[in-house]
Amino acid sequence: MASSTGNEKSVNPVLRISQLDALELNKALEQLVWSQFTSCFHGFKPGLLAHLEPELKAFLCLILWRFTIYSKNATVGQAILNIQYKNNLSQTEKYQPLSKNQKLWYLIFMVGGRWLEERCYDLFSNRQQQSFCKIKSYINFGAGLLKLCGLVNFLVFLQKGTFATLTERILGIRSVFCKPQGVRRIGFEYMNRELLWHGFAEFLIYLLPFINVQKLKLKISSWCLPIAGLSNSENTLAAHCRECSLCGEWPTMPHTIGCPHVFCYYCIKSNYLSDMYFTCPKCDSEVHSVQPLKYKIEMSEMHV
Repeated sequence: MASSTGNEKSVNPVLRISQLDALELNKALEQLVWSQFTSCFHGFKPGLLAHLEPELKAFLCLILWRFTIYSKNATVGQAILNIQYKNNLSQTEKYQPLSKNQKLWYLIFMVGGRWLEERCYDLFSNRQQQSFCKIKSYINFGAGLLKLCGLVNFLVFLQKGTFATLTERILGIRSVFCKPQGVRRIGFEYMNRELLWHGFAEFLIYLLPFINVQKLKLKISSWCLPIAGLSNSENTLAAHCRECSLCGEWPTMPHTIGCPHVFCYYCIKSNYLSDMYFTCPKCDSEVHSVQPLKYKIEMSEMHV
């Protein structure tokens, strides 16, 4: 009891969530490797890899096993999370790597088991119909029994925190930290800054529809431009008809709103439709009515 207690104290326990995250990372890596492998055959005939898909997946998993479990005693997901496998069958207090038998049995269970699960029906499909039905029932019963054992193992894992998979429990391999874990220091400065900026952005998104940007722009431009005294004579009107008070170009289809200034039809109409309280940016006069200009300024200017 004393030796076992000392052994437990010498091993850094791994969090349950870390072990489950490592399993998910392993699945994601296998899917990524398979997708990259199949992308090499996009230019070939469709369905070329369908007949050999279980064997190809087993071969890729064999390569991953060679450079992860066999050489480093840890999967890719475990290496990312600073975790590795320990031989839990050894009675020494120090860390013991996996034996060759454990590594080989791990390969048989993980790679060979998946291959057999995908190929089991094809292996016995050439037999007679009656014998094939019996074998199929036995296979279904065995698969259901393994899933039930996996569920029981998972419930035990949630309670004790060791042996996340049934393979680990059978082989006696346990997940431990490679290096002692330091105290986690959680800083909330980044989170507070992000929450502040997100709240400010949401406030702006809520506020911007209530701001008439076009009217604000025209108001600022009217403050920047000097306002000269204007008369109502035709000469004054002709002098202001040379440019649109909104776009600054030669007025196209010139219209007036009751003040001496002239606007393009599309400029004044679009602004008036967007803002019913639109005022002239030059003299701040309200729109009484949008009327076409009666003087032939365009022709006279062209002749000049």
